[in-house]
Amino acid sequence: MSIRMSNASSGMGISDHSKDIFMELKRKKVHRYIVFKIDEKKKEVIVEKTGGPAESYDDFTDSLPENDCRYAVYDFDYVTSENCQKSKIFFIAWSPSVSRIRSKMLYATSKDRFRRELDGIHYEIQATEPDEMELEVLRERAH
Repeated sequence: MSIRMSNASSGMGISDHSKDIFMELKRKKVHRYIVFKIDEKKKEVIVEKTGGPAESYDDFTDSLPENDCRYAVYDFDYVTSENCQKSKIFFIAWSPSVSRIRSKMLYATSKDRFRRELDGIHYEIQATEPDEMELEVLRERAH
C-alpha cells in the first residue's frame, strides 16, 4: 500500500516501498545502492533498481541511464587513516546534460522533498556528467 503525500511545488510523493528499501540499506546493509525514478503516472518516486552489498561502484554507475535523470543513494564504505571501517550514505541527483528539459525540471523540483524523506543521508552530490560523481569524489567528501 502506498500513501501519497502531495507537495504544492512538485506533486511528487515517495512510495512507502522506496522508504522501506532505503531503511534496508541504512540499517541492515542489504543494498549497496538504490536507483530511484519518478513515475509520472503515479506521481511518486519509486525504486528502479537495487544493488547487492558485493556490487562495485562501477556496477552502480552503469545502472544510471546516460540520457535521463535519476536519484540514487550509495552506501560508501571506506577505511580512515586510523584504520577504522566507516560508511557514509551519499544522495546523488543524476541529471545528465543530454536529458529532456521536462525531466530535468521534474527531478529538480522534486529533489529537496524526496531527499528530506530519506533520513540518514551524509552527503549530496549533484552530477550532470559522470566525472562529477567518480569514486574519487566520494572518497574526498567522506574524509
